[in-house]
Amino acid sequence: MQASDHDQQETLRAMEDQFIIRPAKAIDIDTLAAFNIAMALETETRTLDATTATAGVAAVLAEPARGEYFVAADSTGTIGALLVTREWSDWHCRDYWWIQSVYVRPAKRRCGVFSALYRHVATAAGAAGARSLRLYVEVLNTTAQTTYQRLGMSDSGYRVMEQVL
Repeated sequence: MQASDHDQQETLRAMEDQFIIRPAKAIDIDTLAAFNIAMALETETRTLDATTATAGVAAVLAEPARGEYFVAADSTGTIGALLVTREWSDWHCRDYWWIQSVYVRPAKRRCGVFSALYRHVATAAGAAGARSLRLYVEVLNTTAQTTYQRLGMSDSGYRVMEQVL
């Protein structure tokens, strides 16, 4: 590793010490819905209905079997969030964890928040005995693909396909 890479990692670790990661609570509903709205607009140029987005977040928080939000917070409030869902595999008799969404406030994007959220969820999935941690990345989204590859993920096993209904 080059000295500059090492220095960058040390800087990110120091920044990570300035925020905490915790499970989301009911008090986070409005912030999480706002994050989802901002993320859809930024990544897909799609405008989400605020009422629907808020109801969707509330449903996850009310029924943990649907999924779990983790939030990163510092002294200014919530700065990032990640939603993970679990899918049962009858072949392996274990869960597969899926990252459904990740959003970090633009001002905090170079502070290690994203990688800390990812590591937190990867550790939690491993501790829960999950078979793998997966996510869907649009084929054209090379920025996201590169980011997740740096974190150790690959599409070597499967290519995720979907039919929108």
